Amino acid sequence: MYVLTPLQEDEVHTDQTASYTEEKQYVKKKPNGAVPETNKKSKKKKKKGKAEPPASTKLRDEKSLDSILEDLAIEKRPMQKSVHQNDRATGKEIETIEMTAGTSSVLAIDPKHLKAENEMRRIFGSKVVDSLENQRNMPGTSRQVRGVRRVGLNPRRTLLVSPPGFWPAWDKSMSMDLVETKGSLNYFRYVYDPSVSHVQELFEAAKSANDLNAIAAILAKYPYHPDSLLTFADLFKYSGEHQSSADAVEKCLFALECAWHPLFNPLQGNYQLKYSHDLNKPFFTALFSHMKNLDRRGCHRSALEACKFLLSLDSDDPKGALFCIDYFALRSQQYKWLEQFAEEYQCDNSLWLFPNFSFSLAIARFYLERDAEDVSDHADKSTAVDLMKQALMLHPLVLSKIVDKAPLKDSSWTQILKNAFFGSAKPGSPSLEHVINIYVERHYIMWRFPELQNLLKEAALLVIESLKHDSREAQDWACVRKEAFSSEKNEYSHLLVSDFSDTTPSLPPEELRPFMVGPGMAHDMPPVEQEAGPERIHAPLEVAGRNAAMVFLESLLPWVNYGDNRHDGNDQHDDD
Repeated sequence: MYVLTPLQEDEVHTDQTASYTEEKQYVKKKPNGAVPETNKKSKKKKKKGKAEPPASTKLRDEKSLDSILEDLAIEKRPMQKSVHQNDRATGKEIETIEMTAGTSSVLAIDPKHLKAENEMRRIFGSKVVDSLENQRNMPGTSRQVRGVRRVGLNPRRTLLVSPPGFWPAWDKSMSMDLVETKGSLNYFRYVYDPSVSHVQELFEAAKSANDLNAIAAILAKYPYHPDSLLTFADLFKYSGEHQSSADAVEKCLFALECAWHPLFNPLQGNYQLKYSHDLNKPFFTALFSHMKNLDRRGCHRSALEACKFLLSLDSDDPKGALFCIDYFALRSQQYKWLEQFAEEYQCDNSLWLFPNFSFSLAIARFYLERDAEDVSDHADKSTAVDLMKQALMLHPLVLSKIVDKAPLKDSSWTQILKNAFFGSAKPGSPSLEHVINIYVERHYIMWRFPELQNLLKEAALLVIESLKHDSREAQDWACVRKEAFSSEKNEYSHLLVSDFSDTTPSLPPEELRPFMVGPGMAHDMPPVEQEAGPERIHAPLEVAGRNAAMVFLESLLPWVNYGDNRHDGNDQHDDD
């Protein structure tokens, strides 16, 4: 396997950054097309059509539906061009190629915004971030004990995470193979080194037996086993230890990135890592969890870059990155990029028909109009109110769910929801109902801003007034919904609504106890109250006051060492 030296890696990183800069300049040269929404000309045509007496009711309905579909720009757009970088190992220059299906210039990743440390430095300043990093490795912490002896074991520069010096050296237990090449797309998959191929079987056996000790034993010998790291990450997450969970996820990403094939490069955009291969799945899971951790830390731009990377890995979007990428774009104030993404990205259905994009694009237009220096810049585009009205006509059920979830407590919302169009709104299909629930769970916090509440209220009142004059318009939008989400089955059942939530349910220690020991041993353990008693646990200073069960779980990890804490003045020998 081809391995770069630290000097070569620095050169590659510099070249990759330069590649993205050239690509970004290339994208800027493209004309910014108008958002494919209802424009003035189409509105005039629609009004003229209504003025003429229809030949029949059926002909009138078909003409109205075709007009709405045309306004929504259901037809697919041709793919754009993007800059492609040839294999860096050959030293060839960057050339421009035609972008093939499954890739798009709007998914180009900016390495400067990919790491959370860089965004936190822009927000809080370098001094604050450096102070936190120094505190992380200060004497007395669990990470520093082994870090003193292991500084410099991970000198390689990675795109996704910055490995601390106390992490063990990468064990090279995994690599990535080039499966096939179709056109300009390279298909990859992860593989285990033959000498450690049995480790996954050991993990599956330990997982089926709920034996966390066996999984910890795997990590003791193979500290970068992806599935074992993700298992501990989930346990820490559900126990409220979010930092420990994030550390395990980052460690998993670091190992998987070290195993990348020389031709696999997120800055090129000519790769596919299909989720159907079992050994590829941990990378999707780790990257999705990392994206959520970045959002929890307030690094929304870094979360957006991670989401773009996740979406570009597999054109089938197995983790549902398409249902949260607009949220990260809004939170990071990338409004123009969001409109460009909606125009250029191709999928099986028009992005305008999904609830998240229909509402998010209206919000993006609202902020672009507010910040525009010249009003004429948006003269040829629909206003934010028009787009919000269209979103409510297409997905009226969203309004009541937002009012309940946000919540919106103004008395005017009670009157609005009494209207039959909003009060009796139905999803129409299981797929649409599921994506609406995902949207509300992921985006509800956006509707706590007063200016967006005013926009939503104004659009809702316009919808009610419009339906008083022409009630047939509601039927037209119902036909559009039925056409877009026609399946009787839930096509998105593999996406859990809880995975898009900001809140994580916590589990009490007694529910974690069966996973902390081998099968059949839980009844032999003393009660939780006895375990947590001071006579049973002599907690070091750095873990005092923490969950006793989580301290035990953390102590099983091979990279954790609490050290000798007898310097606190209580120099007593343990009786155990």
